[in-house]
Amino acid sequence: MKRLGIFACIFCAVFAIGLGAASAERLKLATTTSTENSGLLGVLLPPFEQETGMKVDVISVGTGAALKLGENGDADLVLVHAPALEEAFVAAGFGVNRRKVMYNDFIIVGPKSDPAGVRGEKDAAAALARIAGKDSTFVSRGDNSGTHVKEQELWRDSGIPLLEMKKLLAPAGKEREIEYRAPEGEWYLSIGQGMSATLLMADEKEGYCLADRGTWLAFRDKLDLEVLVEGDPRLFNPYGVIAVNPERFRKINYRGAMVLIAWLTSVEGQKMIGDFRIGGEPLFIPTAVKQQ
Repeated sequence: MKRLGIFACIFCAVFAIGLGAASAERLKLATTTSTENSGLLGVLLPPFEQETGMKVDVISVGTGAALKLGENGDADLVLVHAPALEEAFVAAGFGVNRRKVMYNDFIIVGPKSDPAGVRGEKDAAAALARIAGKDSTFVSRGDNSGTHVKEQELWRDSGIPLLEMKKLLAPAGKEREIEYRAPEGEWYLSIGQGMSATLLMADEKEGYCLADRGTWLAFRDKLDLEVLVEGDPRLFNPYGVIAVNPERFRKINYRGAMVLIAWLTSVEGQKMIGDFRIGGEPLFIPTAVKQQ
């Protein structure tokens, strides 16, 4: 397939310059559980590895943990979905060459019985307020992931009183404490787990949760939950890829990171993202290259 556009040119240039050195090395990609759980990386990475000769080691954690790995120099690049955190990561000098890759949306899923009566609500924050008002079970990732960050934004907009919360997490074996604000009550369960585990617990507890559509589509056949709230513009969920700044860490495989970034944002990579579907439904919409 012909590669067109600026990122394809970057791919060819970086490939020509750096493949000899990078092909013998492994590339560490810190990314969100949604890209892994949805199956997208299983489709994208094998052709990349075959063409470049590089091996990509995927570290699948929440966005906050992925960015922390980048800050510590424990990843070569990050693929995440929390724009505010991404911008802060770059502004602090930890990342360079941030590129938009794709998007999908967040949804609120819950039991078919819908005890809080949120089905069809177009205001996601109002839906959360109703869930809280009914003391209906809500399962939160509670892990500083992109999904958790979005959930906190919606709780703030809901007008529900929030408490300062702390949680000790150990992504990739490194303990760290995160602070966030969340509702009070036994109905609110903060589990510090990934998206698939959160969906499974919400299903088990007959509760609600905020999910990214990609992971939902990959797991929905295993669940008795339904999509109850969608379509609020605040539920927009963009993904970005960022190379870790090589000026901070000499061991970073910067050239390899740029090869992968160029691949993800090339015509071929973007087409693969757009063609990735489950049950005929696209899980992600590519944004780096306009699709025909």
